[in-house]
Amino acid sequence: MSPAAVKVDRLEKTLGKNKVLRGISLQANSGEIFGLLGPNGAGKTTTLRIICTLLAPDAGSVEVLGFDTRSAPEDVRRRVGVVTADIGVYPRLSARENITYFAELSGVLDGEVNQRVDAVLNRLDMASFANQRAESLSSGQKQKVAIARAIVHDPAVLMFDEPTSNLDVLASREIRNFMVESRGRGKCVIFSTHVLHDAERLCDRVTILHEGSVVATGPTADVRGAHRELEDAFLELVEK
Repeated sequence: MSPAAVKVDRLEKTLGKNKVLRGISLQANSGEIFGLLGPNGAGKTTTLRIICTLLAPDAGSVEVLGFDTRSAPEDVRRRVGVVTADIGVYPRLSARENITYFAELSGVLDGEVNQRVDAVLNRLDMASFANQRAESLSSGQKQKVAIARAIVHDPAVLMFDEPTSNLDVLASREIRNFMVESRGRGKCVIFSTHVLHDAERLCDRVTILHEGSVVATGPTADVRGAHRELEDAFLELVEK
């Protein structure tokens, strides 16, 4: 078993009057795709936001490669990259400028920024639109910009929060292929989705959340159990 990259222990979070997380625990390892599954409102996005330090937990703890999200948030942020369905690129900046800006925010040293940006542009085959304003790019191209800015600092942990929900079939396939490639490079890939077909194809292990609690966790095949498809097991768990 590869070493744990992300450890979540008894995590609790209330937003407004809503108890979003109710003491959840999970572990995602290096060199695997870990699925964080659940219906809308289950607490998936809140969990990811706490892992990447955008939210603070009310109780419990999160460690990323041994760094606590509350006591060492900057160390955590340098080791995490996030891709979401809400791409959010800056429209008046070019693809290259968007990536450069995030490289600087992520602590890439001044003398290495251009080299890192060029490397990620080449890796994702973005040279043909690198200097175009983001507002002129297709949705698939914008998603490549989002991936590039998430990986330009070479993080050990990559988190994908519903990354294909606004994409066409070809762009969605590129996202899936990139997750598999990242796993092969030893990264910890956390894939949050309610598309159970994608999760079953990609994930080595999964945790299913429902109403802020963990209702199943383990290797994907074990969670599926005797059911024909993971979706059948999922529906049985969340419709109890």
